[in-house]
Amino acid sequence: MTLAIDPIAIALGPIKVHWYGIILGTAVLVGLLLAVQEGKRFRIPSDFFMDLILIGVPSAIVGARIYYVAFKWEDYRDNWLEVFAVWHGGIAIYGALIGAVAAGVIYSRKKGYNFWRIADICAPGLIVGQMIGRWGNFMNQEAHGGPVDEAFLRETLNLPNWIVQQMFIEGTYYHPTFLYESLWNLVGLLLLLWLRRRPFLRAGELFAGYFLWYSIGRFFVEALRTDSLDFTGPEWLAGFINWLWTPMTWFGFTQGTLTYGGNVRISQLVAILIFLGGIAFITIRRKTGAASVRYADPIVRQGETVMEPESEAKAEQQGSEEKNERTIDS
Repeated sequence: MTLAIDPIAIALGPIKVHWYGIILGTAVLVGLLLAVQEGKRFRIPSDFFMDLILIGVPSAIVGARIYYVAFKWEDYRDNWLEVFAVWHGGIAIYGALIGAVAAGVIYSRKKGYNFWRIADICAPGLIVGQMIGRWGNFMNQEAHGGPVDEAFLRETLNLPNWIVQQMFIEGTYYHPTFLYESLWNLVGLLLLLWLRRRPFLRAGELFAGYFLWYSIGRFFVEALRTDSLDFTGPEWLAGFINWLWTPMTWFGFTQGTLTYGGNVRISQLVAILIFLGGIAFITIRRKTGAASVRYADPIVRQGETVMEPESEAKAEQQGSEEKNERTIDS
C-alpha cells in the first residue's frame, strides 16, 4: 500500500516548508498572472495588480478568520489569544472573499478605477486560485467528505492510486471533495474565459458570473463534507436545502455528518443567498440602465478622457511629427 503524501515538502533543520504553502503561493501567482495579462488589454499597469495582491491576500486571511470566529464565537470568547492563532486552523472561504472584495473596493477607488471593471478582470484569477488552492487541502488530508468504500474511489470515480491513498485517513476512505470543487472551478474558469469575449457581457457581470458558478458548486459539494459550520434553523429551511440537494442522491452520493449538531450548513445557505443576489444584481442593473458599460469598453481612470483608436493613432502620429520637427530644428 502506498503511503500518504508527506505534507512537508522541504525540511532544513527546524525550518519546514509545507506543500500547503507552496500550493497557495502558486495559486496566488497564477491568479495574478491572469489578471496582469488581461489588464494589458485595457492598458492597466501590472503594478496595479501586484499592489492589489499585496493588499488583498492579507485582507482575505483576516476576513476568513473573522468569518470563522464569528460563527464559532463560543469557542473563542474565553480565550482571545486563540482568535489570532490562524495556524491552528479555522478559516472560511466566504470570509476570505469578503475581505478580498472589501480591499479591492477601497484600493480600486483610491486609484481612480471603477471597481466592477477591475473585479471583472480579476474574476478568472479568483476561480483559478481556488481551483489550485484546493490541492493544498488534499496534501493536508483535510476538508474532505464523509466515508466511502475504496471501490467507489477506484471503480466508480476511476481515480488514480495516489489520490485514493491520500484519501485513506486513519483507516477510512473519504470523499475527495477537494477534487470535486477543483474540477468544478476548472470548468468555471473555462466558462469565464469564454464569457469575457462575448459582446453581450456588461461591466460587473463576469464577476457576478464567478459568484454564481462558484456558489452552485459549493452548495452541492459542501453537503458531502464533515467539517461544515452549521446552526439549528427552522425545519422548513433545512428541508428546503435538503430538497435542493436531492439530485446528488441520484448519483449515489450521501451527505456527510453535521459536525456541530445543527441542521443547516452555513455555507450552503450562503451559497443560495449569493446565487439569488447574483441574479438580482444582473437583472436590476440591466433594467435600470446601470449596466450600460460593456466588458469590452475602454477602462478609464477618474479624471481621464477616453481616446478612440483613430484619435489615439492621430495623436501618436502628431507626436512623431513634432519630434521630427524638433530634430530638424536642432
